[in-house]
Amino acid sequence: MTATRRSRHKAKKARKRNIWFEKVMALLAIANLCLVIFDLTYIPLRDFYLRNFVTLTKLYDPIKGIAPNPETERYLITVEQLKNQVNQTGLRSPQAEQLLLELQALSAQMIENNPFDLVNESETLERIESEMQTHIANPSNQNQSGANMGNEAAKQAFQTFWSQTYLTQQGWQEEIQFYNQEIQPLIATNYVREVGENGEFVDRFWIIDLPFISIFALEFFLRTYYIYRRRKGLGWIEAMTWRWYDIFLLLPFWRWLRILPVAIRSHQSDLIELEPVQRQISQGLVSGIAQDLTEVVFIRVINQAQDIINQGSFAKMLSPANPDSYIDLNDVNETTEVTKLLLQTTVFRVMPEVRPDVEALLRHNLDKVIDASPAYQGLRQLPGIENFKTQLSEQLVTQIYQLVYDAVNAALENDPKAEELMERLGTNFTKAFSSEMQAEKTLERMQYLLTALLEEVKVNYVEQLSQEDVEDIVEQTRALRQEAQISSSQLQSGR
Repeated sequence: MTATRRSRHKAKKARKRNIWFEKVMALLAIANLCLVIFDLTYIPLRDFYLRNFVTLTKLYDPIKGIAPNPETERYLITVEQLKNQVNQTGLRSPQAEQLLLELQALSAQMIENNPFDLVNESETLERIESEMQTHIANPSNQNQSGANMGNEAAKQAFQTFWSQTYLTQQGWQEEIQFYNQEIQPLIATNYVREVGENGEFVDRFWIIDLPFISIFALEFFLRTYYIYRRRKGLGWIEAMTWRWYDIFLLLPFWRWLRILPVAIRSHQSDLIELEPVQRQISQGLVSGIAQDLTEVVFIRVINQAQDIINQGSFAKMLSPANPDSYIDLNDVNETTEVTKLLLQTTVFRVMPEVRPDVEALLRHNLDKVIDASPAYQGLRQLPGIENFKTQLSEQLVTQIYQLVYDAVNAALENDPKAEELMERLGTNFTKAFSSEMQAEKTLERMQYLLTALLEEVKVNYVEQLSQEDVEDIVEQTRALRQEAQISSSQLQSGR
């Protein structure tokens, strides 16, 4: 007893250690999946990260091979130089005027060359042009739509904005604040990406991903070795496929597929409960293929039966078998023995049970025959004739039933002569039936009717199946399985 408790205690400890290991590995897989999702969405969401997490973009841009676009970066640097120059010498200084002229030229060059097109961000330039044209058209209301007259209108708007006259009239602080809030963040989003020797954009995510892949690869091979040692008869390949879903954690491509092993590991380690989701997915898959699979199998069976009938196999089945070609495995006439067994069961077990019902049916039919006879109609008015009819019916019914029962019973006794006669009767009946069924008109008619019947069964079955909700059937199956599990657990607890 003490040894059993110790073994159970050790097993519990081992399970606890295993579950904690599974949780740690599941959390590691979740962290890796989060990094994968972040990497996949970084380019589309870079503008958001740039506005809200500047430090993050500075760290991650090199991973994706991102660098500031030289043209737009020069534009931003020139504006910063202008700000410093205005603070030092004022807006009317020759140095400031020179920088303003340079910004006018850079603005026209940016609109003409569209450096945003290199990373498919042309809509950003369109937004910059729209913002500037709207602002120049009515500085007091930036939400009012400005006139859009193409590149020339945008160039004119920037030329006006970067002029001493305009900035002096509208106020340097107000205008540069508009630039800092509306224009500069949009220009700063532009970038260029490094292109590798293969013509694809450089992506150094593998540097971050490699430690995770190494850990998962080590775990995968250790698990494979453990399964290989524990499961006798399994080869290395079979042991690897035991946890096939973990292979997605090792692939440097199609990283989004890692969601599958992450979900399975999270469920196995009890981090999340996926049983309802798993049940719903399996039900959807089963209901999706059950109807098609059932229809295909059923229709295939019907088609094969129709082919057998149309190809003449049905006629061969009706023809008397050639004794020389028939292989008898046990020197027993199974047809005769089955017939005898059925008759014995009927006579010795069934007929005694249903004798009152059989006699009642015979009595009813005999009474109808007597009542319909003209002789009885003439004698019906005589006194006592009704009792005589009842007694006669009872005697006849009893005698008829007993005669039939005795005759069949006698036939079933161990009588070689009776067995020989019965076997000869069966053989002659089969020959006569087969001969008549093989008559040309009868056979053709039978083949046509059977083929038509099978076609009707096929059509009606498919229609009925299409009207029946397969999901209801799956739900009923699940309910029955749950009831069986509950009953089994109750029986085990009762023991």
